[in-house]
Amino acid sequence: MHAENATKGATDGVLTFRVPNEESGASTTKVQVVVPTDHPLLSLLVTPEAGWTAQVTTTKLKTPVKTDDGTVSEAVSEITWTGGSIKPGQYQDFHVAYGQLPDDADQLTFKTLQTYSDGKVVRWIDESHEGQDEPANPAPVLRLTAASQSPASGKPAAPTASTAPKAASKSSDSTARGLGAAGLAVGVLAVAGAAVAIRKGRTAAPRD
Repeated sequence: MHAENATKGATDGVLTFRVPNEESGASTTKVQVVVPTDHPLLSLLVTPEAGWTAQVTTTKLKTPVKTDDGTVSEAVSEITWTGGSIKPGQYQDFHVAYGQLPDDADQLTFKTLQTYSDGKVVRWIDESHEGQDEPANPAPVLRLTAASQSPASGKPAAPTASTAPKAASKSSDSTARGLGAAGLAVGVLAVAGAAVAIRKGRTAAPRD
């Protein structure tokens, strides 16, 4: 599928974290997403998901961010969903609204931990580097592009994701790119402009 990039500084969008179950004999019972704070996402609000409880952790920013509404000195650094269950062959979308994407970064990395009912934890935390082999458990990455390169307002497009889990995932829809037959996927949908999803890796299943 052809993909465009998310726009730097985009406002009033929604992060969509799509989590398929990748195990045949266990359910996903916990999803923990580390939100980058070196280039923070401002004004995050978690959408209630039936059966799940979201715990949001904030942290004090090393460098406060100036906005039209004032200076922001704290931002969300982690979101953890618990209490629900994603059974084998199913997936769950978790939605988080944001006020603004950073305008001073080329990409955002969302390190993610996926916990199963049998105690297994898959850690999607490895960072990819250009010119090197893809790591065993790559962290999802959202690439950002300059506003002048974005698609016209009101016409969403799916931005490129540079890395993805090594397992297969479920097939994609208009807000997701290349979700194979199993495996964690993380996507971003901006209301005015862009969508991203993390496709499966090219080889083996994840190892924790």
